[in-house]
Amino acid sequence: MPRPGRMPVEKANDFPKAIKRVLKSMKKWHYIVIASVFLAALGSIISLVAPNRISDIATAIQKGLVPKTEKLSEIMEGAMAGFEDQEYMGRIMPEIMTSTDISDDDKAKFQEVMGSMATASDEEKTSLMSSIPDSIFIKLIQEVNIDGTTISKEDSLSTIKILSSINIDNQEEAIAKFDSLPKSVYNVVKPQMDLTYIKKLAIFLVALYLISALFSFIQHYALSTVSNRFAQTLRKDISIKINKLPLRYFDTHEMGDVLSRVTNDVDAISMHLNNSLAALVSAITLFVGSVIMMFYTNGIMAITAILASVIGFAGMILILAKSQKYFNQKQKELGNLNGHIEEIYSGHNIVKAYNGEETAYKEFNRLNKNLYNCNQKSQFLSGLMPSMMSFIGNFGFVAVCIVGAILVINNVIEFGVIIAFIIYVRLFTSPLTQIAQGMNGLQATAAASERVFEFLDEEEMPNEEALDKKLAVEDAKGNIEFKHVKFGYDKSRTIIKDFSIDVKSGQKIAIVGPTGAGKTTLVNLLMKFYDIDEGDIIIDGISTKELKRENIHRLFTMVLQDTWLFDGTVRENIKFNRDNISDEEIWNALKVVGVDHYVKTLPGGLNAKLDDSESVSNGQKQLLTIARGMIEDAPFLILDEATSNVDTRTEELVQKAMDKLTVGRTSFIIAHRLSTIKNADVILVMREGNIVEQGSHDELIAKNGFYAELYNSQFSKVTE
Repeated sequence: MPRPGRMPVEKANDFPKAIKRVLKSMKKWHYIVIASVFLAALGSIISLVAPNRISDIATAIQKGLVPKTEKLSEIMEGAMAGFEDQEYMGRIMPEIMTSTDISDDDKAKFQEVMGSMATASDEEKTSLMSSIPDSIFIKLIQEVNIDGTTISKEDSLSTIKILSSINIDNQEEAIAKFDSLPKSVYNVVKPQMDLTYIKKLAIFLVALYLISALFSFIQHYALSTVSNRFAQTLRKDISIKINKLPLRYFDTHEMGDVLSRVTNDVDAISMHLNNSLAALVSAITLFVGSVIMMFYTNGIMAITAILASVIGFAGMILILAKSQKYFNQKQKELGNLNGHIEEIYSGHNIVKAYNGEETAYKEFNRLNKNLYNCNQKSQFLSGLMPSMMSFIGNFGFVAVCIVGAILVINNVIEFGVIIAFIIYVRLFTSPLTQIAQGMNGLQATAAASERVFEFLDEEEMPNEEALDKKLAVEDAKGNIEFKHVKFGYDKSRTIIKDFSIDVKSGQKIAIVGPTGAGKTTLVNLLMKFYDIDEGDIIIDGISTKELKRENIHRLFTMVLQDTWLFDGTVRENIKFNRDNISDEEIWNALKVVGVDHYVKTLPGGLNAKLDDSESVSNGQKQLLTIARGMIEDAPFLILDEATSNVDTRTEELVQKAMDKLTVGRTSFIIAHRLSTIKNADVILVMREGNIVEQGSHDELIAKNGFYAELYNSQFSKVTE
C-alpha cells in the first residue's frame, strides 16, 4: 500500500567515491587502521620468509635419508691417490715385483695390466684396475683418514670391490650391497640427519608463526573494534539526522526503507569493512611478496607458477565487473521488501478487511523474487571465485612438481626448493581468492554506504542557532495570528492559498472541512513542522520564524488522531518526557478522561507494562494519549480528531474532559464529527486551502452555507 507522493529510492553507483567517503568518515581511527594494515602486511611478510626455511628443513631431512655418496668418492680417491703419484709408484713397484708373498701369476697379470694402462682411456683404465690381483692391489692403495675415522687398506679394498660390482639398475641389490660395506666405511657414509640444524630451523619457524599469529590477533581485534565503533557512530549520526530531517522527508519515503538503512546497511558496512580491509592488504602483500620470493628462489619455477595462475586474473576481473551491479541492486531490493513488509504489517487489519491478502501476497512474492534474483546472482558470481582460484592453485601445484622434478634430476635445484614452491604457489594463488572476496566485501560496503550517506546527506531543516528570541511557557498569553499564509508541499500544488485569522487568548478554534482542505496542514505549519512559503504566523507578537522549533513545541500540547504508546509502564507513557509529575497528578488525569478504572484493572496499575500492540484497544489508547496531553502544562492545545477512535458514550465523557482541558488555553480542534465542536468560540470552515466561512455554530447554521451543508449531511446520516 504505497503512500501518495512517495518518491522512489535513488542512489549513486560510484564505487571509488563511496569507499573514499567511508575512509574519510573513519578519520578519527586512521592511526588504528594504519597500524592494523601495517600489522597485516608485516604478518604476510613473515609468512613469505617461512617457505625458504621449510625448504632448508626439507633439504636437511632429505640429505639425512640419503647415503653420503660424496664421502665414498673421497674414500675412493684417497685410497687410490698413489696411482697418480709417480714417485710413489716408482718406489712401490720394485717391492711388489720382488715380494715373495705375491705369486708369479699375479705379478704377470699385474705387468700385463700396467702395460695396457698406457694406451687405455679413462673408462678402460677403471675396468683394467678392477682386474689387478688383490694381493698386489692392497699394496698399491693407501689408508684414508676421513671425518676422524681411519679406513684401513683392507676396508678400502673391500669397498672398491663392492662398489665395482653394484648394478645401478637393480635398486634392491644396490641397497643390499651398500649395507654390506665395511663398518668403518659404513659409519662414514651412512645417512645421518643434522638434528641440531633442523631443531634450530624448527624453533625459528615456530617463533615466526607465533609472531605472525600475534600480529593477526592484534590486527583483527583493532579492526573489529574500529568497524563496530564506526557502525555505532553511523547509527548515532542517523539518529541525530532523523531529528533534523523535515517532515517532508518522511512523507515521501518508506519507513521500512529508512529502517533498512539504519539496520541492514549499517550492519553490512561494519561486517564487510571488518572482513575486507585487512584481508585485502594482507592478500596484496602476499601476492607481491610471493612473486618476488619465487623469482629470488628460482626464476624458471617462478615463471611456471605464474603462467599456470595468470588465468585467474582475467576470471577475477570479469566476475567483479558482473557482480558489482547485483550487489547494488540487492541493497535496493532489500529496502523495498522491508518497506512493503512494514506497510503490510502496520496495515494488516485493512488488508484483511478489504480482502487484499492475495494482492499483498503477490506484491510480496514479486519483491521477494527480485531480492532472490539479485542475491542469487551476486552470491553465485562471487562464489565462483574460490572454486576458480582452487583450480588455478591445484594446476599450479602440478606444474611446479613436474618442472621441479626435472630440475632436481638435472641437479639445478635441491628437493627442498620444490617444497618451498608448493607453499609459494599457495601463497600466490590464495591472495587472488582473498582479493576477490575482499573486493566483493568492499562492493557490499560501497553499496550500503551509498544508501547510508545518501540519508545523512539529505537536506535538513534550516539551522536555528541564530534565533535568539524565546517565548517561555509561563510568559505566553495565548494569542496567535495567521497573516496571509501560503503553503504547498511542492511548487505545483498549493494547499493553503491565503489564510488569515487572529486568534485571541483562551479561544477555542474549531477547524472543519472536507478531506484535503488543509486542516492538518494548518496544524503542521503552526507547529513549524513545515516552513510556510509566504506570509507569517505570530505567537504573542513574535513570528514563528524567529522562534526555535523546540520552543514552539514546548508551547503546545498535541493529541492526535494516530495514537502512540511505547514499550513501557503506564506511568512512563503518561508522563512522557516530564520528570516532575506525581502519581496523584497522573491518576487525576486518568480519572478526568475516564480511563482510571481500566488502569486499576491492569496488573501493577501505573506499573503495568504497555506497548503499541492489540492488547490495548484503540479507544483505550486514545484515552491514554489524551491523559498524556492533560499532564502537559502548555498554553496552547491542538486536538486533531482526538475522539475519532472512541464510542459515542466515551466521546461524551472525553468531550467533557476536553472542555476542562481547554479552559485557560488557546485551543485548535480539528474535527470531522461536527457535533463535537458546537461549543467552539470560532469555527473555521476550510475549502481548498481557504477559509470560506467562520463564526460560531449557530451563526454558521443560520447562514445556511457550506458548514450548514456539512452539518446537516452528518445529521441526516445519523437520523437515517
